[in-house]
Amino acid sequence: MKLGILVNTDRHLQHIIGLTRAAVSKGHEVSLFTMDAGTRLLGNPAYTDLCKLAGVAMSVCEHSAKGHDAQTAGLPKEIVFGSQYHNAVMVHGADRVIVL
Repeated sequence: MKLGILVNTDRHLQHIIGLTRAAVSKGHEVSLFTMDAGTRLLGNPAYTDLCKLAGVAMSVCEHSAKGHDAQTAGLPKEIVFGSQYHNAVMVHGADRVIVL
């Protein structure tokens, strides 16, 4: 199963981490797309390190990151900065999508 997680707030970090880790532990793929206030989580290694887990892909709306003055320097190279296109790809490829 492919799980998509749309992260558009910075209020649910522990849920995001728990859901992601639980899904990959069961052999599922997880795709995280970060936008709006969720880009504030880019300053937290507990969030950004999720991209290093096997089966996890992470992308970010670059426009949102700039608009929210998100910390983007020194982030893992696995994080893809792009546009809402990445959100659309995530939704299209996911079996289920959770919005947090």
